[in-house]
Amino acid sequence: MLYLKTPPDAATLRAIIAKLEDPVSDLVRRDSTWQKLGLSEVDAVTDDQVVDLLVRHKQLLQRPLLVTAETAIIGRPKDRVRTLLQG
Repeated sequence: MLYLKTPPDAATLRAIIAKLEDPVSDLVRRDSTWQKLGLSEVDAVTDDQVVDLLVRHKQLLQRPLLVTAETAIIGRPKDRVRTLLQG
């Protein structure tokens, strides 16, 4: 998915969160954009907060994000991707 051209909507993000093996807050990148927006850890704790942040600021979506029919993971470190693909 080219997330910057066609970002996931709120419903898609909620579906990903429902499958996510990681803490929901891990979906949000803590980079220079995070800092410029003046965000803190308390801004990305709940599912609703994360969905709202990612709908408004798509560039904060952590990547790579791998989603299958049963699960979703953040693909860092790379070994996690290999483990998921090997099933």
